Amino acid sequence: MKHLMTLLALVVAVTAGAQFDTTSVGNKTFVTLVLEESTLELDTFLLGDKSYVRVTGPFALDSLVDSKAFYSTFVCGISSVTFDGHEYGTVQIGDQCWFAENLRTTVYNNGETIPEVTDDSAWGGLSTGGRCSYDNDASNLENYGYLYNWFAVHDSLDDSRGLCPSGWHVPTDGEWMTLEMELGMSESEANSVGGRGTDQGTQMKSSSSDTPSWNGSNTSDFSALPGGLRVGEYGGFDYVGNFGYWWSASSPNGTSSAWLRLLGSDGDFVVRNSDYRRNGFSVRCVRDE
Repeated sequence: MKHLMTLLALVVAVTAGAQFDTTSVGNKTFVTLVLEESTLELDTFLLGDKSYVRVTGPFALDSLVDSKAFYSTFVCGISSVTFDGHEYGTVQIGDQCWFAENLRTTVYNNGETIPEVTDDSAWGGLSTGGRCSYDNDASNLENYGYLYNWFAVHDSLDDSRGLCPSGWHVPTDGEWMTLEMELGMSESEANSVGGRGTDQGTQMKSSSSDTPSWNGSNTSDFSALPGGLRVGEYGGFDYVGNFGYWWSASSPNGTSSAWLRLLGSDGDFVVRNSDYRRNGFSVRCVRDE
């Protein structure tokens, strides 16, 4: 019963908008769930040959929980997601759970390979899904993930090939708006195009103290980075270190473009625009509701 109460407490904490602070000391990880008037302390440790999580706080009844049972319960902001061999951190922003970094999968979630296209002219002629690392340099994957054309997003919408892992998806234009409004953007601004909002872009960009860093405050823990783009018309690369571009899963009616989000080094706002589907942009995943 104590175990159930503990896990229930964590669900309540997340639903209530708890913030998570994590500190590692030696082989222990201390996680604090900070509520408005109270906290839960999580201490992961070994006892004999088993791993346990001790949870203390007003909801937790000073419970000991088998860590296998604890970590099998997904808690956004603490739990990670492994897909195509890479482990992604997660971040809770309002009612949404997002990947805390850009996607770097080489396959759709049905196991089918997403072609890696390095030739410039071949990229410019694509009408199906493709991916590449910035400047065709695999060392850029660590910070920026892959760049995908919108056909990779579209392919995952039209059939069983999800671009994100099962239970996750590429955010729609409306889901990007929900994120922006959670960070303080007005609804009328969110529905407009171009540079919108006040400091929402700054809240989303990694800070100078983050590794890797950018020039934001990252108060949202979204940890955006300037991964640049690949130009759809001719396959060239540009703007790494200055701008980051992310696809949405939405396309304006009657057009051959798709909605995107853009953050830049020189602005605090978030740009909403539509652009050519052959462009290579970064992708984030958001959890299914």
